Amino acid sequence: MVQRMSRMMLKTLRDAPADAETASHKLLVRAGYVRRSSAGIWTWLPLGKKVLENVARVVREEMDAIGGQEVLLPALLPKEPYEASGRWEEYGDLLFRLKDRKGADYLLGPTHEEIFTLVVKDQCTSYKDLPVILYQIQTKYRDEARPRSGVLRGREFLMKDSYSFDTDDEGLDASYQLHREAYTKIFQRIGLDYRIVSAVSGAMGGSASEEFLAPAAAGEDTFVDCPACDYAANTEAVTVPVPEVGQVEHAPVEELDTPDTPTIETLAEHLGVERSATLKNLLVKVDGKITAVGVPGDREVDLGKLGEHLAPAVVELVTAEDFEGRPDLVRGYVGPQGLAGTAFRYIADPRVAPGTAWITGANKDGKHAGNVVCGRDFEVDQYLDVVVVEPGDPCPRCGTGLEIGRAIEIGHIFQLGRKYADAFELDVLGREGKPVRVTMGSYGIGVSRAVAALAEQTADGQGLCWPREIAPADVHVVAAGKAQQTEIALEVAEKLHSAGVRVLVDDRAGVSPGVKFTDAELIGVPAILVVGRRAGEGVVELKDRRTGEREELPVDEALARLAKA
Repeated sequence: MVQRMSRMMLKTLRDAPADAETASHKLLVRAGYVRRSSAGIWTWLPLGKKVLENVARVVREEMDAIGGQEVLLPALLPKEPYEASGRWEEYGDLLFRLKDRKGADYLLGPTHEEIFTLVVKDQCTSYKDLPVILYQIQTKYRDEARPRSGVLRGREFLMKDSYSFDTDDEGLDASYQLHREAYTKIFQRIGLDYRIVSAVSGAMGGSASEEFLAPAAAGEDTFVDCPACDYAANTEAVTVPVPEVGQVEHAPVEELDTPDTPTIETLAEHLGVERSATLKNLLVKVDGKITAVGVPGDREVDLGKLGEHLAPAVVELVTAEDFEGRPDLVRGYVGPQGLAGTAFRYIADPRVAPGTAWITGANKDGKHAGNVVCGRDFEVDQYLDVVVVEPGDPCPRCGTGLEIGRAIEIGHIFQLGRKYADAFELDVLGREGKPVRVTMGSYGIGVSRAVAALAEQTADGQGLCWPREIAPADVHVVAAGKAQQTEIALEVAEKLHSAGVRVLVDDRAGVSPGVKFTDAELIGVPAILVVGRRAGEGVVELKDRRTGEREELPVDEALARLAKA
């Protein structure tokens, strides 16, 4: 059916919402695709629903192509499965929790690993039933503290989550690769520019983990890209090789008088040394226990990265109250010598390698210590890559300086292994007649987020500019003029529809051509066909929305060209 704007619930806006900061937020609202219901919750209007469903259609087609079977699980879920996996507590405040009238605990599903595991436990009993890939496209819920950027970061969102179930690790590898290839086809088809980067699993658990990122200025993820090789990673997953330190005989530890130097900046200025010669020791609490994190003084600790490495443990900064009753912890002058492994657990960046010497706190007010050598004067309990990555840091693979960009996470794939199978004792009868523990993969695509990412990547100064595969129509017919042009426009639209072309026609009466042209640019359908002053002569104007190229053509030629597109 031809979509007629005169009969469509569509209201475009001249101005963007006052709180809108990103291009997708501004344009999806202005063009009449979405409207805000409340903080982080959005209504998808007719045009927006078509784009959303087009993305979902592509996802379905590619998931079906790798043998995925679509199901639909409930969004309202009982507490017990998530308690068994540990995620009832791990998710913390992000989880929407509620009680029924009998006082039983429930949640609104953020992801469905637990429930899929129980479904397979119920349905699959033998190795002959596996491998199996199950997926759903369903609304998910996360109680974001600060929902923002429109549909990019909401509390309710549409997501495709799929899960693979195999009897061995080789099968998991194959399922993982199938999803990886399907994702590349999905994002290519819908027109997204994307990068596949190494990632950390965090609270999801598991081993191998990769993200699909759409580079965009509005992105909340940062990633590194090596210009010399194919290395790419989320900054939280960048690894740093432990530097080789030559055999050097260091002088004994020297106590330095450094009054009023509680920060690295004041210390370096007081001693006349580079910040990189100092050792910064940041105190945090990990599940309530004080832990020190050591990094070179010219680098910053990435708390998000630290949290991902230590998940599901909760990481938070210490407060003034944490120093009370702890005379061994001198605020601003903490050093690892004599305290690492006793007063606190000591985590260090790989740059704090055995044999390196540092200027660091002497654990006395107004005092620092020089020639403090790692491995001689203190030991590191655990090495983690926890510094904020900076442009020019060496590529872990080839050593070339890394470049840093911002991006939107549009997909994530995990090799979960047996975390959830162990939690729910998911076994099948193996080939040898003995129980075999199933291994799993988890694979997500943000369907509604992909719409916003496309808007961010393809929009221009005039408005949205959708790729044909997911646009709400193939051609936007604009009746520019009086009743005669509107009549011809509707005839043209019907002919295009009969040829299999999806058509949106602006047949609104009493709306000026200028407003219609502006709306056509804002709505962003790939081709704009203007039925204007020369329509009576059988001539129309065809415009490419992306390139801006336009030409006048006989109606039949324009119809033939659009039907072939």
